[in-house]
Amino acid sequence: MKIEKEIEDFESLGDEHIGTSANTPMRGDAFRLTNDEKIDIIKDDVRHILETLGLDLTDDSLKGTPNRVAKMFVKEIFGGLNPNKKPSASTFENKYKYGEMLVEKNITVYSTCEHHLLPIVGRAHVAYISNGTVVGLSKMNRIVDYFAKRPQVQERLTIQIVKELQDVLDTDDVACVIDAKHLCVNSRGIRDIESSTVTSEFGGRFKEKETRREFLDYIKLDTKF
Repeated sequence: MKIEKEIEDFESLGDEHIGTSANTPMRGDAFRLTNDEKIDIIKDDVRHILETLGLDLTDDSLKGTPNRVAKMFVKEIFGGLNPNKKPSASTFENKYKYGEMLVEKNITVYSTCEHHLLPIVGRAHVAYISNGTVVGLSKMNRIVDYFAKRPQVQERLTIQIVKELQDVLDTDDVACVIDAKHLCVNSRGIRDIESSTVTSEFGGRFKEKETRREFLDYIKLDTKF
């Protein structure tokens, strides 16, 4: 009964999409092992999972899967857990004296739901108002990608993007909206393939109604080429 209750509690947590912190929950010894050591351990764990499911790992199609999954976890889809991979975001003097908001919209988001380890796929829209410094446009995309490449909750991802840009630009005037599909909703559970999740975080002047409205209007512009 105790195990069944624990499973029920975990399932409830996942279905309710509850996060516990604005920071990714990491152990103190998270980087004690090298990437190669992590890959070796994860490879064995993946092999055990597949064998437990009854799959024949001597088959040509499956025998390389444990290693492929382990390398993907460490070097690709969870690479954002490593602070050494955080993109350097050099700032520059706003010599143009551009005083309006700058919006980078439709940034592709590929992340992973930390409750079921299934994909989150969508778009992020990020904006800031310069207080004297600007950042390269591609750095905004890289910051989104860095924080997306880890087990995530969409609310946390949205907050982390805003906080990072606030630190980089030394201003509170940063906003982010993310619209994404969660395969934990689309492919399991309720299996609703049409719904998406929208989250937002508004800092500084973006908390003002008119500024927030301007940002949201920019997002709606049809700028596809």
